[in-house]
Amino acid sequence: MEYSTQQTKQTAPVHANTTTEIDLVEVFYLLWGHWWQILLSLIAGAAIAFAGTYFLITPQYEASARIYIVSASNDSVVDLSDLQVGTSLTADYQELLLSRPLLQDVINNLGLSMDYQQLERMINITNTTDTRILRILVTSPNPQQAADIANELVNQASIYLPNVMETDPPNLVESAIVPNQASSPSYSRNTVLGALLGAILCCTVLLVRYLMNDTFVTPDDVARYFGIQPLATIPEGDLGDFNKQIRKKKSRKSHMKKDTWQAKGGQA
Repeated sequence: MEYSTQQTKQTAPVHANTTTEIDLVEVFYLLWGHWWQILLSLIAGAAIAFAGTYFLITPQYEASARIYIVSASNDSVVDLSDLQVGTSLTADYQELLLSRPLLQDVINNLGLSMDYQQLERMINITNTTDTRILRILVTSPNPQQAADIANELVNQASIYLPNVMETDPPNLVESAIVPNQASSPSYSRNTVLGALLGAILCCTVLLVRYLMNDTFVTPDDVARYFGIQPLATIPEGDLGDFNKQIRKKKSRKSHMKKDTWQAKGGQA
């Protein structure tokens, strides 16, 4: 009975440390030792992201026009009531600029091969805070088409909206011009994100392999897991020469047995 109790106390440390401890210094040296793999993953991620952006994503161009909304009196003098009416009309203009009849007129005049819903998704109308200025932004893979749609939408709005709202037409602040550079995608941003993703993926794989490796490498690993201090360690050596010697001894023994058997057979 005493023996079993003592044995239990000796084996208790085996189950004492079941949690995995992460040594940040060891992790740092782990990543530092595989810096070339991380660098290659970073370069590969950047190359893949750049190639995917260049070959798979269609460049988009943005063109914008601005209109000013104000309701003027018959004597062309703008008073406070006119400004208040213009402010209240801004939200109405934002909705009516995307109405189906107006968009259909733009499609017909420009001969676009799309329906009004597709055209609506290309248009974004915003209102600067505390102003009566609307910005009509059109996004298209064709820069000339983006500018044409924005300008035609302003022209048709000047005809369509006064008839619907019974107000004066909006004033043109600036017309759209053909953009020279694509607004999206951003090659530099996607390349940097791809490089970071490649490096992070490589570090994650290295850390997972490190955490899943339960091999005892040092005497401290044995002491930490089992709770006992090892008495001695066996140094790592090359067993190649030792194995060759064993094979030579086996070969000699086999030859000796063969010679002995032949000698006995000859005597017989």
